[in-house]
Amino acid sequence: MLNFNDTVETPSAPAASRVNVVDKRIINGTTDVNQLVPFKYKWAWEKYLSQCANHWMPQEINMQRDIEQWKTGQLSDDEMRIVKRNLGFFVTADSLAANNIVLGTYRQITAPECRQFLLRQAFDEAIHTHAYQYIVESLGLDEGEVFNAYHEISSISAKDDFLIPFIDVLTDPQFKTGTTANDQKLLKSLIVFACIMEGLFFYVGFVQILALGRQNKMPGAAEQYQYILRDESMHCNFGIDLINTIKLENPQLWTESFKAELNELFYRAVDLEYAYAEDTMPRGVLGLNAAMFKEYLRFIANRRMTQIGLDPLFPGADNPFPWMSEMVDLKKEKNFFETRVTEYQTGGALSWD
Repeated sequence: MLNFNDTVETPSAPAASRVNVVDKRIINGTTDVNQLVPFKYKWAWEKYLSQCANHWMPQEINMQRDIEQWKTGQLSDDEMRIVKRNLGFFVTADSLAANNIVLGTYRQITAPECRQFLLRQAFDEAIHTHAYQYIVESLGLDEGEVFNAYHEISSISAKDDFLIPFIDVLTDPQFKTGTTANDQKLLKSLIVFACIMEGLFFYVGFVQILALGRQNKMPGAAEQYQYILRDESMHCNFGIDLINTIKLENPQLWTESFKAELNELFYRAVDLEYAYAEDTMPRGVLGLNAAMFKEYLRFIANRRMTQIGLDPLFPGADNPFPWMSEMVDLKKEKNFFETRVTEYQTGGALSWD
């Protein structure tokens, strides 16, 4: 029988092990993905904070001048074709990017600070889709024509058809990392979306719409594309850091045969984006022509490839649009369209002096 003063020992629950920062990994990690800190990948957290500081909303931007120009014949047929083709591609592309993040990539990444950026990135893609819808609505365009372009315009559907298999791999509920083959599939998908989709497939459209803005045409649409370019540049840079860290942590994935597969993907992507350039501008317009984009796309492809440790496919390719280099670099203040652009920050819209 127990005495009142006796001490009763009860079995204690096993202490949960705390996250050790050195154990965290981008993929196939074993630490608790709900524990954000301690940070191991501070670059991911810093990019998340920077992207939050760059928050914007489409309806902050005045579309009145665009509406006037569009409805009073101030744009040529070729210029209007560029606008409609770009809206037709981008409105679907950013939805594909969001689906890939939310339904695929996020599930496979085991570093919570990287997951935090991915959540912000998914929201950015929603804002971009909102922006294209806002432009379509403001101009009174045929919504069915624009939103179905990825079914009806071959140069757009070809790019989407290139991307969709890499989404399907990750969104398959049965897909799991942990084997060399599947880890390479994940890595390849990340490269396709960061370096090819966001880092290459968007750039003909960016040049075209920003070239309109440089000539004081469609200023509201061009302003929104500036913001989108800035966001996508950050997404691309984050993706490249993610890719390079996975390579560092899993060097066995970076085989010669794997690199050869990536080379083929970049070749194919350049061809697809050049076909899109030819379709969107069958004649010279805005001081641009489709042939100029062949050199530009090779230049961009070389840049993306060297950023992830591949040899460039097109040695000597140059940038025929030097004015674009300012826009791609992530700085707070730049001269975009030969006008002063105010600091890009939360709640602020760009001013056109």
